[in-house]
Amino acid sequence: MDCEVLIAGGGMVGLSLGHALAGAGVEVVVVDREEPAKAMAPAFDGRASAIARGPQQALAALGLWQSMAPHAQPIHEIRVSDGQVGRRASSLFLHYDQALVDGEPLGFLLENRHFRQGLDAALGSTAQLHLIAPTSVERLEASSSWTTAWLGDGQTVRARLAVAADGAKSRLRAAAGIKLTGWDYPQVGIVGTVVHEKPHLGVAHEHFLPAGPFAMLPLVDDYAEDDDGARVAIHRSSIVWTERRDLAPAMLRLGEADFTAEIARRFGDSLGALSVTGPRWSYPLSLSFAQRCVALRLALLGDAAHRIHPIAGQGLNLGLRDVAALAESIVEARRLGLDSGDASVLQRYERWRRLDNLVLIAATDALNRLFSNDIGPIRLARDLGLAAVDRLPSAKRFFMRHAMGLVGDLPRLLEGRPL
Repeated sequence: MDCEVLIAGGGMVGLSLGHALAGAGVEVVVVDREEPAKAMAPAFDGRASAIARGPQQALAALGLWQSMAPHAQPIHEIRVSDGQVGRRASSLFLHYDQALVDGEPLGFLLENRHFRQGLDAALGSTAQLHLIAPTSVERLEASSSWTTAWLGDGQTVRARLAVAADGAKSRLRAAAGIKLTGWDYPQVGIVGTVVHEKPHLGVAHEHFLPAGPFAMLPLVDDYAEDDDGARVAIHRSSIVWTERRDLAPAMLRLGEADFTAEIARRFGDSLGALSVTGPRWSYPLSLSFAQRCVALRLALLGDAAHRIHPIAGQGLNLGLRDVAALAESIVEARRLGLDSGDASVLQRYERWRRLDNLVLIAATDALNRLFSNDIGPIRLARDLGLAAVDRLPSAKRFFMRHAMGLVGDLPRLLEGRPL
């Protein structure tokens, strides 16, 4: 099978690139090791992702957002506070409000399964996109004109460009000899869904604790019928609970009542009574950064190129920003009659994404180190810092627009414009 671009990895980032390129007339083959139905099942991935304004505009421009939107909770406000377990949060805090920007949502919270379902629903919309699953790219060999992939099911695919979207432990990155810089954090991310008595009003909470940040992120309401047949709203939020690696297993083993009590100790009672619904997941936290994100007829995308702490909810957004930049680089090259896998095309992509990735990696790492401790003078200094930024509208506006993905040399997709 011949194609223009081969994408190894059909997760949220890899398949988003596939849709972007195929929609612009590029012949694309996406290879993924997971059975599609399994990857969309609720038990596969319990996380919800923050979709910032820029990436959301990109998804809308690609025609993907329409099916995701009913499941996406708009974020109207973000409240950042500092504190200790079992105590009230500091009275010095940082509050972001969409009214300070343009009155539109700062972003959206979307469960990963609904993101995947939206990508899957669009698969039949173009004949240029081919998904081969479940299998994997076992070997890749690049020449001056082509790159050839040998798949686990015996097929061979030849492409002008291969894209490694195969995750943080990317086999294609390792095979290309691209070194990785990074480290593990002494933390684990515990993820689950809670039901609460009061509506969240579209407010996302980030509460910094000595073990790491505890986030309560608003989800769309579920609905059920009461005994009289009336429709009743079930208010839900996703928790992202950063805990010490040595304590996390004990927390995960707690019964439902004790687990809920630990959540309440960290978050408080501002949403009323809490209860856990559904399973819990845990993920070891780490930072990694590829020393380069291109090689001969190869580009790294998403977690294969960088992995960051979830402290600011920017992991998926970084990957979608990669998608927008790489898609534009490829499509513009084709319009000029250039080879999609040419070194000049790949170098443009690397230059475009390098600084943005480095800045966000450094910022999230610094924030985690600054706030994940209980040293009195440092705690006071950071509380004063949060309060100072909260009283500077121009600074708040800049930080908000940066987190929304609306700052810098933006690809067309992030501005909501088609390729």
